[in-house]
Amino acid sequence: MTKLYVGNLSFGMTDEGLQQLFVTKGYQVASARVITDRETGRSRGFGFVELGAADDATKAIGEFNGMDIEGRALQVNEARPQESRGGGDRSGGRGYSGGRSSGDGRRRY
Repeated sequence: MTKLYVGNLSFGMTDEGLQQLFVTKGYQVASARVITDRETGRSRGFGFVELGAADDATKAIGEFNGMDIEGRALQVNEARPQESRGGGDRSGGRGYSGGRSSGDGRRRY
């Protein structure tokens, strides 16, 4: 399976609509997902499509990248692995380890 990133989607695009976009062009779609905001449920304007064969992915990128859909030029390329967000640091991003920051027992802010 090859996963494609599809960006610059209209905010009204649904998972089903994204899947149909590729199916109508003859691609076998394993999955299609439009990413939504957790709080509002509104589309974030991008999604991912999984295609069965790597050859199909290369062909789809050439066919869909720059294509005008609902007045928006799609951006389509091979998806990259998600980068770590570093969510394990509870220091608020200040780099504190929780211990003393200097020998005198006072923290320096």
